Order: sequence, then C-alpha cells, then structure tokens
Amino acid sequence: MSDLNDIQVYCLKCRAKVDMQDPQPGLSKKGAPGIAGTCPTCGGNLFRRLKSAGEEREKPAKKTKKAKKATTGRGSKLVIVESPTKARTIQRYLGRGYSVKASVGHVRDLLRSKLSVDTEDNYAPTYRIPNDKRAVVKDLKKAVEGASQVFLATDLDREGEAIAWHVMEATDLEPERARRVVFHEITKEAIAEAFAHPRAIDDNLVDAQQARRILDRLVGYQLTPLLWEKVRGRLSAGRVQSVTVRLIVEREREIRAFVPEEYWTLDALLAKAGQAKSRFKAGLAKIDGADFELGSQAGADAVVKDLDRAAFTVESVKTGTRKRSPSPPFITSTLQQEASKALGFQAARTMRVAQQLYEGVELGSEGSVGLITYMRTDSVHVAESALSETREVVKGRFGPEFLPDKAKRFRTRSKSAQEAHEAIRPTSVSRTPEMLAPHLSRDQLTLYRLIWRRMVASQMKSALYDTLSVEVAAVPVAGERTYLFRASGSTLRFPGYLAAYGESAKDDSPSIPPLKEGEPLDLIELLPEQHFTQAPPRYNEASLIRALESKGIGRPSTYASIISTVIARGYVERQQRNLVPTDTAFVVNDLLVQYFPKVLDAGFTAQMETDLDEIAAGHKEWVPVVDEFYRPFHERLEHARAEMESVKVEDEPAGEDCEKCGAPMVIKFGRFGKFIGCSNYPECKNTKPFLEKVGVDCPKCGADLVRRRSRKGRPFYGCSAYPECDFATNSTPLPQKCSSCGGFMVQKGKKAECTACEHREPIANAEEESEAVAEEA
Repeated sequence: MSDLNDIQVYCLKCRAKVDMQDPQPGLSKKGAPGIAGTCPTCGGNLFRRLKSAGEEREKPAKKTKKAKKATTGRGSKLVIVESPTKARTIQRYLGRGYSVKASVGHVRDLLRSKLSVDTEDNYAPTYRIPNDKRAVVKDLKKAVEGASQVFLATDLDREGEAIAWHVMEATDLEPERARRVVFHEITKEAIAEAFAHPRAIDDNLVDAQQARRILDRLVGYQLTPLLWEKVRGRLSAGRVQSVTVRLIVEREREIRAFVPEEYWTLDALLAKAGQAKSRFKAGLAKIDGADFELGSQAGADAVVKDLDRAAFTVESVKTGTRKRSPSPPFITSTLQQEASKALGFQAARTMRVAQQLYEGVELGSEGSVGLITYMRTDSVHVAESALSETREVVKGRFGPEFLPDKAKRFRTRSKSAQEAHEAIRPTSVSRTPEMLAPHLSRDQLTLYRLIWRRMVASQMKSALYDTLSVEVAAVPVAGERTYLFRASGSTLRFPGYLAAYGESAKDDSPSIPPLKEGEPLDLIELLPEQHFTQAPPRYNEASLIRALESKGIGRPSTYASIISTVIARGYVERQQRNLVPTDTAFVVNDLLVQYFPKVLDAGFTAQMETDLDEIAAGHKEWVPVVDEFYRPFHERLEHARAEMESVKVEDEPAGEDCEKCGAPMVIKFGRFGKFIGCSNYPECKNTKPFLEKVGVDCPKCGADLVRRRSRKGRPFYGCSAYPECDFATNSTPLPQKCSSCGGFMVQKGKKAECTACEHREPIANAEEESEAVAEEA
C-alpha cells in the first residue's frame, strides 16, 4: 500500500487539484476512501489516487501481456447501461467505435446479512458486489480497462445516477475517463444530443438516492426483527410500506364503523301542458327557498301529499355552453391509475410493459426502437419538437377544426418534478398503434395505444356541450309552502379531444323539451325514492396510488413495488379489485402506531420526501437529514424492545383437516409466501401448497380452479386436482356460463368469451369480477 505522500488529492465535484501538506485518510460522505476535509473552492468531497508517471510515483509492477494489451489498446468507447434490451437499442444508434454493455441493474448493494450502516460514523454504508453480479462486474471492469472513454448511460433519475456511480466505484473507473449521459427517450436524435453534451456524475442525486436507501435500511432492518419477535416471523416493516398499510387499515376501520343513514329524494315527472309525450324529470331542490332534508318516509310522504294537486310552472330557463378540456400527457402515477381503471392492469404490470416500450421493441427492418419516453417521471413537460409533430398528426388524422390555434402546454403540479424531464409520450406520434400492431404483444399494444391517445388528445381542442338548466316552481293548492324543482341536461356540440381519447361521445343527460318561462306544466307522477348514505369505498390500486400521491408519500416510481410488497407480506389481500387489510395488518399497524407514531405519520413521511428532494437539489446535506430522523427513531426502538408486549396473530383456518393426524389445517406464511400447515405443529409437520381459489369450477372435472404461477413467474389458472386433472388457462375464468351454449367463459379484454363456441358477451357484474390479471409479485 502506498504512502499518503505518494498521492494526489482532487475534488470530484469541480475536478480541481488540491494541494495538501499532510493529507489525512478519511471516508467520503458516500463511504468511499477519501481524504479528510473538503475542497476550498466548491466544498466538494476530496478523493485520492496515486500520482501519475513522472510525479515521483513508485514504479508499478511489470504488466502481463494481457494487461499491456488492455492499456495500449485503449481507443474504443464504452457505454454502460442497465438493461440488455436498452443496450441492443443504443448499440444500433451508436454504431462502430462504441461498445455497449449492460450492468443488469445495480452492481453493488448493502450487505444483506447485517445493517451495513455505521450509525456511529456518519451513517457510512458498507457496500458489496452481490455474488450473482461478480461475473458482470468482472466483465465490465475488463471492458473499462480497455476503453479510452466510458459513458455511463443509465436512467436519468436518482436511481440511474446511483447505478452509474456504483458502476464507477465497482470497476475502479477513474473520474477523468467517466462521462455521464442522460436521455429521456431512446431515439437517434436524443442519444446524439446526450453524447454531444456529457457531464460528470451528479453527487447530489447520488446522495439523495443513498439517503433514501439508508433510511429504508435503518427502518426495515431494525423494525422487522422486532415484529418477528413480538408478532410472528416473515413479517416486515418499512418507512413507506408501513404508512401505506396504515392508510388501508384506517379506511377499513372507517367502513366498519360506518352507520348508514336513511334519506329520501323526490323527482317529479312533468310534461308540457297537454303534451304527455314531452316528459322529463326534475328533482326537488329547495323548500321555501332553503335547502332541506327528507330523512324518513313519513317526511317524503308529507311532501308528496302537499304536492298532489300543486300547480307547476316554469320559473326560469338558462342555456349555455360547457367546455371539457383534455388532460395532460401521462406521468407515472396517472399512467398507473388510468391503466388500472381502463385496462385492468395492476401497477407492476403497467411499469413492466412501459419499461419494454421505453427500452426498445423490434420493428422488423428498423431493428430495436424505443417507442415511449422514460416512464418514471413527475413532469408533464413536452419537447417543442414533439408538440409540433403531434399537431401535424392531429391536423392530418382529425382535421384542422380539431387543432387549437397554438400548442397546449401544461404546468407540472409537483414542486419536486424536474422540468428537464418529459411526460410519458410516444417518441414519435407518427407511429400510430395501427402501424405497430404487427410488432407488439397484446399488453404492449394496449398500453401504447393508451399513451398515444392521451398524447394526441392533449393537443386537441376542448369538447363543447350545449347546456340547459330549468327551474320549476310548484305551488300547492293551500299555498302555504313553495317548492323548487330543477332539471338540467347537456348535448355534445363538438367532440374535440374525445374523438382521439376513445371516450364515449354519447350524451346520457335526460332529454328536456323546449320550454319558456311562465309556461305551465302537467304533473304526470311524483317519484319518492329511499336511499342510504354509503361508507367510503375500499382502496383499489388506482385510488391508493392517487392517495399516496396526494399525500406526498413515496414516489410514483415506487408505488408498484409498495403495493406488491404489502400483498406479499400478508398485510393486504385482493378481493375483486379492492385492497383489503388482513388481521395481521391491524395488529402490526396498531403496534407500530403506538410505539412509532412519527414513523407511521403520513405528514412526517411526506416531509422526508421533501428533504430528499432538497438533497437532490443540493440544498441539504444527506448526513444531517438521516441523523435528524434516526436519533429519535432509535430511542423509540429501544423503548419498544423493552416495553412492547408479544401479540399472537391466530392462523386463518384452511377449511380442511390434516390427512395425517386429523387436526385442522391452517394458512401460514413462509419464506415464499402463504402455505397450508397442520395446526398440530411441531408434532405433525404436514404441509401443502396454498392454492388461491377463484370461485369458478373446473370445466373438465368440477373441482376448484386456482391461481398458479409458471416457472417463469407468469400467472395462470389451473385445476386444484392436478395432476389428476390437467386443465389450465392463461385467461381469467368467469363464473358465468355462455348464454349461447352454456360453455365455460373466460375474460378477453372487457368481454366474456366462450371457450367452446367463441361467443362473446358483456361480463356479468363486471365491477365485481376478479382482477383480469393475477397478483404481481
């Protein structure tokens, strides 16, 4: 090992050399070997390296032929990305002179076996190269040694910046040879622009990601063992995960505590005098000029009796127009919500397919082409070139009457969003879904069509409606009270963006005949109707993502993994489209809220996200932010370890008895999720795989159909009697029978299709049917 005087000191941030008389060893704020102190010019971290030849450096050991070749052959340019698919797409655009390799995600991480964060030394992390990445890193290191320049072209967000930094550290890449390039879309133009303007690693982004990673590790690795000790094994806790579970638990408690209240409404079926066919409905809006409540049938009957022989007269007629404007192009959260609502996609499925479209899809002779911009973004900004292209498509496909006078630009709501990033849009709107249909999978085409339509619609004129509002006065014979009824309707005058976005242009508003003020009306019938107030709905994926986003909890890029985690850990179950907390969720949530109220507070979690944004912007240092969180958390942790009582969560009955000892079987949680075990354990160790029934009988043998996974993790549905019965289908089974032949029905898009005669019909109780896709792990 070289003496400290045999090194040169420089700043990683501004690249300036720093003269130091007596350099002392230390750690950088990322935990890398460094020099104690900061740059006098910019305050950046100081790093050390051996002096180059001619600077009194000790003579290096003689190189082998292999090493000589790697050094003297430096001339090629190496590009490192995360994904092999992305590598293939970029290689096609860069051509000769460039070699593109994939890191296949992260190349370093915190050790799994221990905390790996030194809470006594500025939270310095301990990183290692996972065993399954050693061959990848070895290959990258060899490629780095033989390259004249290395371009780190990982994704443009904090995670991508951190991966680039880890690649540099793991391969011993010198900062002066490293170039960081970012692009929001994988197109020839975007890549050329990025490589023309490379930059250095952004320490602030790396710090923000590292702070998040360390915070999550401090919470997860210390709360999880506590739950294993006090509740049961195979549970987990997390800084964002546990707050998400709390939202779901509290909503369920609201539902259970809800007491429905009765109320009544009253409609009057009216018609123009002497014209019974010109009927329309008007609802009772005011009594004696004030709002009212009809809380019982007796109250409703009293009003009906009072109006039985009342005189009805048109009091006012107002016409107008209503404008309905298009939404901005998708960001990550709105794409996940709309894909859930319109396509039945779970968030993880949406992000997986979007990643494929971003990284590149083979388009025949064109090769691999990136079809959408980067899918992890909070920004609705759109490049000027994309706006111009979209306007040309609107003009050519729909006509100039659908095109606004100038391009529409939307303002990003999120304060943390980076306007340099773009919304999720097609890389070329000229590539229509019809053109791409032969080259895309069903999921890819469905999601691309959604993104394409949203982008096109965002640059179209608003939809226009003609509106009509009528107020009708009713005066009983006795004349003691006055009643005001209202009717309103609208008619679509110009579809505007609705022509592109695929929404129904049909108007479902009630038809109202032409009326004049003062015109008498005939009362055809009074229609009182009983109602009950409704409990708040359970969260589904779309509404949970909307809630997380509105409260500032987590980031859109993490929503899919958060939802998958709380399901995999047994805190939440899917019932139809709803997310329902388990008994375990209630127990764990109550314990964590009691002993860690700050960690489980949505406002506090949102503030942590703001602090991370401040670190990314260079306005805060990451160590003080972590320290401010950890010190009170550690105190609460020690208190919980001493005071928290053990709580036993009863196993859920499996509904069958053990065939070995006759004891009831129960549902348990293991390393790989749910399984069925004997309640007489450890005396009886009989276990079975957990089979998730879908409520549909096997068409072949009549046994229950269950949700399974293939060896590659793909969901499918098979018979619970396997291997005796080998029936299986990739499509979601439906309980309804074919109305044509009585055959077995499966879900195909938004329709039910018979597997026997291929007859298609609407799905019965569509809102109550199971999710179209199996749970994403």
